[in-house]
Amino acid sequence: MVTAKMRRESFIEYEEAVAESRVLIIMTGGTICMRRSPDGYIPAEGFLDSCLAIRPSFNDNSPMKELVARTDTGEEKVLKSLRTPLTSYRKKIRYCVLEFNPLLDSSSINAKGWKKIAFTIYNNYKEFDAFLVLHGTDSLAYTSSALSFMLQNLGKPVILTGSQTPMTELQNDATDNLLGSLLIAGHFMIPEVCLFFNHELYRGNRATKVNATAFAAFQSPNFPPLATVGINTTARWDLITRPNVIEKFRVEENLDAQVACLRIFPGILPEMVEGVLNLKNLKGLVLETFGAGNLPEDERLLQVLGEACRRGIIIVNVTQCLTGTVSPLYAPGTALGRAGVVFGHDLTSEAALTKLIWLLGKNLTDTQIRFQMSHSLRGELTEQSQTLFEHPGLTPKMESISRLGYAIRDGDLDEIERVLVAQEGWLLNEVDYAGRTPLVSNVQFSLESSPCDSTSVSMASSRDCSCDRASVSATCDRKCVDMVVPFSNREDVHHAAIQSNSQVLRHLLSRGASVHIRNRENHTPLYLAADAGYPENVKLLREAGAHLHPDEVELAEMLKRKAIRSSTSSMSSSPVGDSSANSINIATPASTDNSSVAAATAAAVTLMVPDGHQKHAGGGGAGGSTIHNASLGNGIDNEAVECWSLAGV
Repeated sequence: MVTAKMRRESFIEYEEAVAESRVLIIMTGGTICMRRSPDGYIPAEGFLDSCLAIRPSFNDNSPMKELVARTDTGEEKVLKSLRTPLTSYRKKIRYCVLEFNPLLDSSSINAKGWKKIAFTIYNNYKEFDAFLVLHGTDSLAYTSSALSFMLQNLGKPVILTGSQTPMTELQNDATDNLLGSLLIAGHFMIPEVCLFFNHELYRGNRATKVNATAFAAFQSPNFPPLATVGINTTARWDLITRPNVIEKFRVEENLDAQVACLRIFPGILPEMVEGVLNLKNLKGLVLETFGAGNLPEDERLLQVLGEACRRGIIIVNVTQCLTGTVSPLYAPGTALGRAGVVFGHDLTSEAALTKLIWLLGKNLTDTQIRFQMSHSLRGELTEQSQTLFEHPGLTPKMESISRLGYAIRDGDLDEIERVLVAQEGWLLNEVDYAGRTPLVSNVQFSLESSPCDSTSVSMASSRDCSCDRASVSATCDRKCVDMVVPFSNREDVHHAAIQSNSQVLRHLLSRGASVHIRNRENHTPLYLAADAGYPENVKLLREAGAHLHPDEVELAEMLKRKAIRSSTSSMSSSPVGDSSANSINIATPASTDNSSVAAATAAAVTLMVPDGHQKHAGGGGAGGSTIHNASLGNGIDNEAVECWSLAGV
């Protein structure tokens, strides 16, 4: 008989086995962490203990595990961490708070403060899945814009947020802003610098502050939100940008802040503009003009601007309007273009200023800077020739996911290109959430209950497909109940990581596939590639900035030690030509518990076939059954050691 105590113990065991994501909250200052004093609101330290630990939404009352975080200078700090209750995505978020000392005043932040935030992220990049920056609202849009340009090849979410009232106040927006951004950071691999406010996630270099007192303080006038938080969280994967080069994450710290911003007004005198342009060491100017990019018709004013452009000062034309873009529709705007002024399209003033500061620090020529200022580098502006497309429905998505999976399996680069080009790359993230959203959270994924045919079943069990039984019957809505989607249980990059054709993996990475996202078994593509014994894939993933998740490191070290011991044993006990050196043990079922030893020690093996070629078989990380590495010869074990070493173990 099942007692209430047994049910409670079973539930506790289930909760402890639930996957965790790690988020580092970087507290820079701002209203969100302030408290009342006789002199008004003042910054308060101890944000985690005083504001978060006491709130059930932020703390499930589990033991406070200690995590190590590093400051911008590399100094290690041991921090207490909290964990959220179980979310609707069947995951918990563990987080800690790293507070700046002293806390920064957002109205006084400058390039030095931006570098401090950037290097704090860089120094903790391998230890956390996402980063949340708490910041004052006055300059929040400037900081988010600056970080979007400084953080090169970003593969993880960086979300900035703040509040209009402190969290210590009864009526506040801090709780919703922090919890909403924490939930997005802990669940969605959005590799952008974003700004979250009032239930909306904006691209960081598209947002601007529009209200000094209301909770809806920020908007993205010329670009839709990347995600919206309500009863469900809706992410616009078709709008999200991703790195398109195979390079590691880095920080570009060289900034040149010799830039000014000037707002045109009726009756402005050429002498006023000339005075600004003659400032010592000035290298750039953001010119906020009327409407579609116009200014008073004054030959002397145009002459002043033209002379400055010829001296090498970069002048960027942006509109004073909240929405819209500058364009040469009217004669005054056309005259500015002839004078050498750059059209900034629909750049916000914050994005134009920080982008110019960043470009001036790169030692580019004037021509290169002018060109890059008028073209989108981080999704900060809308180029007029760009055609935007949004896929209309779910069923074609699932069809495309299936096509993409088959193409990856077959190594068909042409088909992969056709699928990705047709869908503009959103498939590289859609797959991971196919079974995690509330829409399909109650669907039972089992082969037995699926109306699959024998062909589908055979495919699911084959090594080349590398997909588990659960992935065969992923149903997404009533319109596609009978649809069989063999590859919907994992990210495509995970599937490509355990294929012998490394060009498929290279192609996906160049299209922006994430190397940091984890599959249902909570493994990264790097872990799977090393576990399956594909050194070329491991090298490629490392070039793209991949690293093992902290939860995988211990398992990887154990597998490497096992391979070393097995290699040593094989060399001493197995003579050359001994048939026992090519024998393997029978595969044993992998445990459903991700933390079990069976799943942890599932090493990749190499099967020797008669023609002398080798066929790799994946380990427990890919799901399904586990093939234990037996005495296959020291060459195989050496290959396993090489793979784990290349993976950074």
